Amino acid sequence: MEKAAGCPSVGGSYPQKNAEILSSQYGINLFLAGLLLTFAWAVHAVGISKSHLLSYLITLMLIQLLWMLWYLCRSCTQRRLIRDKDTHAGACWLKCGITLFAVITLILDSFKIGYYIDFSNCLSPTEGIFPVTHAVHTILQVYFLWCHAKDIIQSFKTLERFGVIHSVFTNLLLWTNGVLTESKHQLNEHKERLITLGFGNITIVLDDHAPQCNCTTTTLCSIFSQGIYYLYPFNIEYHILASTMLYVLWKNIGRKVEHHQQHKTPFKFHGITVGMIFGLIVLTSTIAIVVVYLIQIGRSKIKSELALTMFYLHAIFVLALMCTAGIVALLIYRLEDRLLDNSKNPARKLDAELLVGTAAGSWLLSWGSILAIICAQAHPKYTWYNLPYSVLVIIEKYIQNLFIIESIHRKQEKGNDNIKTLRIVTISRGSTLSLTPSYKEIYNGHTARDHGEVPCLLKGSICGRESNGGAREETSQEKSSVTHSASDFSFYSRNSVTNNKRRILKNIAAFLFLCNLSLWIPPAFGCRPEYDNGLEEIVFGFEPWIIVVNLAMPFSIFYRMHSAASLFEVNCKT
Repeated sequence: MEKAAGCPSVGGSYPQKNAEILSSQYGINLFLAGLLLTFAWAVHAVGISKSHLLSYLITLMLIQLLWMLWYLCRSCTQRRLIRDKDTHAGACWLKCGITLFAVITLILDSFKIGYYIDFSNCLSPTEGIFPVTHAVHTILQVYFLWCHAKDIIQSFKTLERFGVIHSVFTNLLLWTNGVLTESKHQLNEHKERLITLGFGNITIVLDDHAPQCNCTTTTLCSIFSQGIYYLYPFNIEYHILASTMLYVLWKNIGRKVEHHQQHKTPFKFHGITVGMIFGLIVLTSTIAIVVVYLIQIGRSKIKSELALTMFYLHAIFVLALMCTAGIVALLIYRLEDRLLDNSKNPARKLDAELLVGTAAGSWLLSWGSILAIICAQAHPKYTWYNLPYSVLVIIEKYIQNLFIIESIHRKQEKGNDNIKTLRIVTISRGSTLSLTPSYKEIYNGHTARDHGEVPCLLKGSICGRESNGGAREETSQEKSSVTHSASDFSFYSRNSVTNNKRRILKNIAAFLFLCNLSLWIPPAFGCRPEYDNGLEEIVFGFEPWIIVVNLAMPFSIFYRMHSAASLFEVNCKT
């Protein structure tokens, strides 16, 4: 009887759980169908053309547009209703980041439209429809995420699950399409450069999808075709960020949240000067290295080897600094006694899973390079720098993941908890008035001195203020009643040590943030030694290694951008 009585409460969540399972399976099948279509186009499968792939993606985007419009219209009609919000989802800096990537994506779409107009005689109409649809999709999706990324949907839950998961996998397919297009372009350039390094035994067959007709305006065609591939990295990051934000929205559907005040964590430049200076030095030097690398690689064998050596030495130095900074931060955490926040938080859980999951891409490439160095019979001089570089990539990501995951799980310190107060006694006409600013107020400067009064915090004395003349006098009677204990000042000392630790952690987070942005730039813009050193192609074979690189590199690139976003959040929380 007891078991039967308990069934309704337990089984009440079954329909929603089934809806979650059904919607996830729908999304996975949607993604797999698009993935196979993308693969078929990439390998020139018989009967599959680019127009088929673009038609599929256009259809998915149009369905998502209809769902977003329906959701926005329904939200407008229910504007007066109070809705639950996930305060951890859709942070303002994340919305600003996705907006920046979206703006560059719109520029990419305009380049594609211009490219289609110049080659309209021999291109499918879908290649002109796709960038227009994608531009509309981008604008509406960014607006949707700005307004509703924090929503916790409690109505039409089954329908909304399918709509949100459709949006998630639509963005993942658009990300996959961007990654594949950019990778094919990089591979063509890589095949042409390999011959300069002396690897003439590798067959050079360009995988060309260029239109089979002449351009109407040669100069514009060159600008559009070259500019498109420089903008793809931003388009790729835009879609992966959008899919993660939509996934958090999907996980929040039907979720019960505890209503508590969320502590705001604004970003402040104060106190992180050292970290910012060193980080900017790394960023500037990395940009210079990338420019020199892209100019020198492929020009001649000597120049290519010098470019690779220069890249490896710079990367080894940066990774060593990052490892040191991460170890220092972890040691500081070991010295502190802070509780971890283990409450349910889909956004935080997804952040941790993405950090470890996408780091596997870099680890795969690094272990491949280590194995190639060990097994290769001949070792050009520059390939030996690849060994410490690969080892440091593995160690640095391991340390950084520990630091970020622990940081986002640590509870924030509350300024009013367990803070003792000092009493400042003001004497007025023989009576005393007690003012009690906390240590937090004294530290922030919000004391009586802001109002023209300067309280005296000396041992065994107080400052009084007479109402008629404003003169101050010491009184032995109040000296005995208001005596600062030793524990007050020991607390102040402990608070000072804590602030110093926090300042160090903020500088480390700022430094790692800029370093991750720096390390995102080289692979995103074509500086990929995994392609260019040639040693791995000899050991594993050209085609197998290229497949490994093309699969792992997108995750490695995304890891750096996601780490930078996570470290920005860490800096705000610290």
